[in-house]
Amino acid sequence: MVVGDFAEERDTIIVGAGPGGYVAAIRAAELGQKVMIVEKEHIGGVCLNVGCIPSKALISAGHRLQEAKDSKIFGIKNIQDPVLDFKVTQDWKDHQVVDRLTGGVAMLLKKHKVEVVTGEAYMHDNHTLRVMNGDHTGQTYKFEHLILATGSRPVEIPGFKFNGRVVDSTGGLNLPEVPKELVVIGGGYIGSELAGAYANLGAHVTILEGTPQILPNFEKDMVQLVLKNFKAKGVDVVTNAMAKNSEQDDNGVTVTYEVDGKEQEIHADYVMVTVGRRPNTDDMGLEYTDVKLTDRGLIEVDAQGRTAAEDIFAIGDIVAGPALAHKAFAEGKVAAGAISGKKTANDYVSVPAVCFTDPELATVGMTKAEAEKAGLKVTASKFPFAGNGRAISLNSMDGFFRLVTTKDEGTVVGAQIAGPGASDLISELSVAVNGGLNAEDLALTIHPHPTLGEVVQEAADAAMGYPTHI
Repeated sequence: MVVGDFAEERDTIIVGAGPGGYVAAIRAAELGQKVMIVEKEHIGGVCLNVGCIPSKALISAGHRLQEAKDSKIFGIKNIQDPVLDFKVTQDWKDHQVVDRLTGGVAMLLKKHKVEVVTGEAYMHDNHTLRVMNGDHTGQTYKFEHLILATGSRPVEIPGFKFNGRVVDSTGGLNLPEVPKELVVIGGGYIGSELAGAYANLGAHVTILEGTPQILPNFEKDMVQLVLKNFKAKGVDVVTNAMAKNSEQDDNGVTVTYEVDGKEQEIHADYVMVTVGRRPNTDDMGLEYTDVKLTDRGLIEVDAQGRTAAEDIFAIGDIVAGPALAHKAFAEGKVAAGAISGKKTANDYVSVPAVCFTDPELATVGMTKAEAEKAGLKVTASKFPFAGNGRAISLNSMDGFFRLVTTKDEGTVVGAQIAGPGASDLISELSVAVNGGLNAEDLALTIHPHPTLGEVVQEAADAAMGYPTHI
């Protein structure tokens, strides 16, 4: 402790006001705790400010522009060529979407009497931390319980220092104009989503992916649909490509990359690097506590999020598992409950994952190959969106729904969706996988007609051996 500094006492302190942190704060307050949350930058964290939410806003804007450009199939003709005012798009994203949501979170924290302190937290020991302000002043706090929810940051690779026309995903979301040429390094979730968004907004996009396939967390037949859509938009996808270096001037940036041992160059207005994220667990004094880290910098926790320091918990991107906001939501509630003496645990079977490409991709549980590798005898039942009345009326017929069930009991162990509304449809399947439901449960659940959700019932019928519309 700093000499002469009076340490203030708090029941529960949460470091980080992102999805996991603010949800943990609200739940802890609801359970009767006096809560303080420490945030160095933005209420809502990466997700609400420079991640999940603003990226979906740009994706939505791209879809609207494409619809305005070509709706001839619906008989809508002679539309004056739409013109994109990207400044207005960015203003809408920032003020009507991001500010609205972050403002709402701030109001919820105030409603639950959560004290919000701005600054960076540095650990002193298992029950003490100091919050430093930008003016180099600080305050020391002693706590009974602490939840670390510090999130993650983009990985910077050699030759591509984030500066000027070389940007990370945050910079990519805040470009001053739609580039004529955009290079995206990394074809994972973020790279593929933003590549599609900017292609829809009018950019020519090139994706450089270091592995044999973009979106490696999804099955090949799902990814093929995205590649087909990329090709139609003129997006170039280069796999097995190693980005080597970048050189920029006032007019653009030149990227050097290697494929099959041969170096090639591509010139663009901007380069966006989206090769992954690393946990924010360094430079915060964890070495002065009993908290233990893995080789990857993740914090080791038990089923309640408790670290090796009994009164310190960790959630979200800084612990094992997928770095997804909805996982952090759940872990925040569990940790807050554990601190309050509740019998909580992160005992979910599977966390659903979604990628907002065209078409949308979503998955939960095991694929057929994963199930068989685990020793299960399973059946994969597939139903195409081309056979769904609602999808046909939306002119969104590309894609399919696949249900993975065990052959003996018909238990749902996984599901994959590639098509319209996949991001919403996956929730029902998450309930099925995590709740141990079987195909009959889904087949006997009456789904409204005509809706996209009927693909679930159709695949469940097929799994039982009684397909209706295929």
